[in-house]
Amino acid sequence: MDITDLPIPAYLKAHYEKASIQSLYPPQVECISKGLFEGKNLLVSIPTASGKTLVAEMAMHQHVARGGKCLYIVPLKALASEKHEEFGKKGIKVGIATGDYDRRDEYLGNQDIIVATSEKVDSLIRNAAPWINAISLLVVDEVHLIDDPGRGVTLEMVITKLRYKNPKVQVIGLSATIGNPGSLAGWLDGSAVTSTWRPVDLREGVFWNGRIQFDGTTRKIEATTRFDDTNICLDTVHEGGQCLVFVSSRKNAEAFAKRMATALKRDSHELTSLATRIAAQAETEMGKTLAACIEKGAAFHHAGLKRDERSLVEEGFRNGHILCIASTPTLAAGLNLPARRVIIRDYLRFSAGEGMVPIPVREYRQMAGRAGRPRLDPYGEAVLIAKDGDRSDLLFECYINAPAEDVNSQCANEVALRTHILSLITSGFATTRDEILRFLEKTFYSHQHKNARLLPRILDNILVFLERVGMITCQGETTAPTEYGSLVSQLYLDPWGADLIVSNIRAGEEYSDIALIHLICVTPDMFRLYVSNRDSAYLEKFLISEGDKLWVDLTDDEECYFRGLKTAMLLSEWSSEVEEKILCERFSTGPGDIFAMVDVMNWLLHATVQLTRIFRPSFYPLVRDLELCMKYGVRRELLPLVRLPNIGRVRARRLYNNGLSTPEALKGAGLSRLSGILGSGVAGPLLEHLTKGERTFHARKDPSLEVSDDPALAPIKKKRKGKKSASNDASLADF
Repeated sequence: MDITDLPIPAYLKAHYEKASIQSLYPPQVECISKGLFEGKNLLVSIPTASGKTLVAEMAMHQHVARGGKCLYIVPLKALASEKHEEFGKKGIKVGIATGDYDRRDEYLGNQDIIVATSEKVDSLIRNAAPWINAISLLVVDEVHLIDDPGRGVTLEMVITKLRYKNPKVQVIGLSATIGNPGSLAGWLDGSAVTSTWRPVDLREGVFWNGRIQFDGTTRKIEATTRFDDTNICLDTVHEGGQCLVFVSSRKNAEAFAKRMATALKRDSHELTSLATRIAAQAETEMGKTLAACIEKGAAFHHAGLKRDERSLVEEGFRNGHILCIASTPTLAAGLNLPARRVIIRDYLRFSAGEGMVPIPVREYRQMAGRAGRPRLDPYGEAVLIAKDGDRSDLLFECYINAPAEDVNSQCANEVALRTHILSLITSGFATTRDEILRFLEKTFYSHQHKNARLLPRILDNILVFLERVGMITCQGETTAPTEYGSLVSQLYLDPWGADLIVSNIRAGEEYSDIALIHLICVTPDMFRLYVSNRDSAYLEKFLISEGDKLWVDLTDDEECYFRGLKTAMLLSEWSSEVEEKILCERFSTGPGDIFAMVDVMNWLLHATVQLTRIFRPSFYPLVRDLELCMKYGVRRELLPLVRLPNIGRVRARRLYNNGLSTPEALKGAGLSRLSGILGSGVAGPLLEHLTKGERTFHARKDPSLEVSDDPALAPIKKKRKGKKSASNDASLADF
């Protein structure tokens, strides 16, 4: 089927023609035959690089041409940025929503396509963003993540809410790895489009004893080094290809990249330039190591790197300069980085409480799907490395010839469901228990489990909890939110975590930053560091010297408590201006992890400011200042300075140490003195800004979320006795 024959806008046809896209792939043709342009719901489960995004893009442009609005849901912020940039080049208005969870982002109503994570969409629904009702097409990328134990419930509830509110909305689910596409398509009241067709042939094989065994053929790999993985990569590079190598840990990724850089020994202006850019911003040994590897043509990629560092690695690989990337599975989650050969070196991964366990087939397929660059490679190869001869056949059976796992709903999880039940009540989806149950009957869980009795029992437990903590009132079958409950939902807090915060800020006799930070670090919304044996000594030492300041007592859940304590110590030091390099070394973490923890803590502190204003007003100014200290990574004395444009923690400290601690002092210092401290490029514009009295840079203001003297809040406002315990883990760090 030719592009010219499609009912899509002329400007989009022209863009495809310029990109040499003249006809559709077979799976794309099937999508059209099953009603893509007639508003039919589709579940598109086809291999990576087979054109899923193009299917969604054509449908979105058709909707926009007819006056519709489209929502494109992705699992990661990084993927949202990539899609935002990609869609924005094609003649329509594209917005991106990945920011604060308590904002309505009404400006997005002027966009034709909105790209967002599922958590952000959920928060927009809770905060009644008016443009949500105008959505005519919903595209869900990586829809199989409904199966994810941590985030799947949110994705499932978002899809259910949008369809519940607007039954006419067209839904297109995209995935490469679904074992039961018919079941998911049935839930969507749509058709499943499945295929194994790929534009670049994929050969899957197992390496053992110097050879890659494919289905019916073998390929000998020359042993130029004593490392099999290195030899397989060099074999690809010598043929003009690029490699992705998936390993089980960050440490393994870095070690392999260093070994591969030594073997490659490339030397080019492009690599030197890229390495220089990395080195210029590297403040840790990790960043310096990355720069050294890139200079020789190799790199590593994992969540411990800064976002800018990961972006530069991806840029270098896409441009063909970096020849090999060693990565943890983060790259397999959707970022578009195809390679000639993908090597799955580590098919076992550590799981807490279980040890080393095999990766799922779905994850293998995500990795293998990166093999083969369209229009660049004649084929792609995915290679598993066997540890011994007996495992070679097993790898064929368990991965290469195995179907992907079924996608199953995770809604039968009381911990994950309680925040969504509160959301249903506060956002007006349901006002009675029966209405909530009718809504839950629209979920994928109910589609999979006809006449299931588990959800009603879970719902009753949640309603009892929400009423007990004062977030809802129940009169017979009728449920209504209190203003406290509405606030918790709007702030996107787990109700259990919000109750833990409120209980402790009410019960705490004396305020301390570390007490509040640790309290937040043991709530279920917080991303926490892992604790190793080497951490025990300094954690115990801290408890002996500072433990009496903490509000949360040590409970039976020691793992959560100590992980929260380690995380709180790092964040406390960050807000006390300890250098990033020292933090990475002291807490065995990476710059990317620090950014993730600070990002989540900023959100939770912002929410805590609102709760403190209501339930412990005397603490409010202290918590508000701590929010700013955490945001900028400074002590309180620098707050007047970091609010100024282009003044971060380093420059602010430099000014303060030179006796300039206020904007008024800076104005009186004069250009010459400021230039000596900051440099003329910063000092000139800063002095001009101060002289004009403009405020071009503001700390985040408190939203207009006020809670009145609602009688339902009375039980909450009473000082509670005792302390709550820490909860189980839930990470929001990659949102």
